Parts: sequence; structure tokens; C-alpha cells
Amino acid sequence: QVQLVESGGGLVQAGGSLRLSCAASGRTFNSYTMAWFRQAPGKERELVVAISQNGVSTYQTDSVKGRFTISRDNAKSTVYLQMNSLKPEDTAVYYCAAKHGFRLWVSYEYDNWGQGTQVTVSS
Repeated sequence: QVQLVESGGGLVQAGGSLRLSCAASGRTFNSYTMAWFRQAPGKERELVVAISQNGVSTYQTDSVKGRFTISRDNAKSTVYLQMNSLKPEDTAVYYCAAKHGFRLWVSYEYDNWGQGTQVTVSS
């Protein structure tokens, strides 16, 4: 198990940027595939972006391609989500997640979760 703590959420105007961080506990951070999910009111939680253990491979859902970037610093046991050109439809609670599997896009395999951080984009 790994403990995950998100930070960096807030209120931003449409077109703006935010950077989320997720700090992980433990000494085996580089053995986890990491991801960011989001859940908007009344909607299911969705996988947004993911990154492989060594940071070489990434996945982005279509709605965020070209706007969101996931990265990680294994020395700091931290994963980041850089969000640019934000839209009101990006408003959601964003969750950091981790798993040992290699299939970045398989959402049901993620079994470690943070508490979430609210991102609100105003129009």
C-alpha cells in the first residue's frame, strides 16, 4: 500500500492553468503506475492521465490531449498534473491513484487513492 496526498487545486478562470501535485509515502514509489482521475458532480469517476513507473509512457484521455501533462519525480515520490487551457467542463474533484499493473489505461486496476482536491474552472 502507498499513501497519497494531493495538493494544488483551486479556482481558476477558463483558459488558465493549474498544477496539481501528489506526494506518496513509502520507498517503493517507482514500482507504481500513477494516474489522475476526476469526478464531476453527478458523473462517474474517469481516468484522465496516467504514467508508467519509469515515466517513459503516458496516457491521456481524448478530452485533455494537448492541454494536460502528467509527470513524475521518483526521487521525490511525487507525481504532477499540469493543466493548461482549462475549461469549465474540467471542473471536478481530482484524485491521485496508484497501482502495480503496467496497463496505464485500465482504470479498474487502480487500488490506491488519495483524498482528492477540488478544481473549479469559472467561465
